[in-house]
This record gives sequence, C-alpha cells and structure tokens, in this order.
Amino acid sequence: MLVYTTFIAFISCDKPLPAFSDVDLKIWNEDKGACLGKRAGMEDALQRQKEKFIGLTEMQVVTLLGRPDHNELYKRNQKFYYYLIQPSKDCGTANTENPRELTIRFTAMGIANEVSIE
Repeated sequence: MLVYTTFIAFISCDKPLPAFSDVDLKIWNEDKGACLGKRAGMEDALQRQKEKFIGLTEMQVVTLLGRPDHNELYKRNQKFYYYLIQPSKDCGTANTENPRELTIRFTAMGIANEVSIE
C-alpha cells in the first residue's frame, strides 16, 4: 500500500508553471495559427526561454499556450505539438511555404522532453 500511495503522490506533483518574459501568453492564445501575425514578435523570447517547457506535462503546455495548431502521434506513444509562429497558407496571408513553428516533443508519459523552433 505504501508503494501505491507514493506513486500517486509522485504523479500528482507537477512542475510549477514557468513565467516567460517578453511573451504575452494571452496574445499568443488569441493568435491561433499565427494568422494575426502577433506570435512572430515573440519568437526571439521563446527561443531564449524554450528550456522552460522541458519537464512540463501536456496539460501544462496547453494551459500556457492553448491547444496546438496541429499535433502528431509518433511511435511508442510519443507526441509532438506544433504551434505556428508565422502564418500558414490556411490563413490566406502566408508569405512562406514552410512557416516557422514551435515544436514540443512529449514522452509516452506526457512529459515535454524536447523543444525546438524551426
């Protein structure tokens, strides 16, 4: 019984949500798909602070950044969340074929273990 109790205590302890300087998460969430062009101004700040996402759960990332613009289920139950930084062709105003995006990779346990901006 002690092992079970310890396990529950372990999984219920999430890493606290980080604060991001020069990133307005309210504006980020309002700019779904980067169609309004407001996310692009936050790219440098995200690049400098992207390690803050490491160790967060999927739900914590969604709490911070909102639902991803698209996601991918990969082998061994890994997931990738993609957040556009530049408008895609779906916006109708895209200037690029391959818009830049924030990519967060999650382990099978739902913990962010890799973050990149491409």
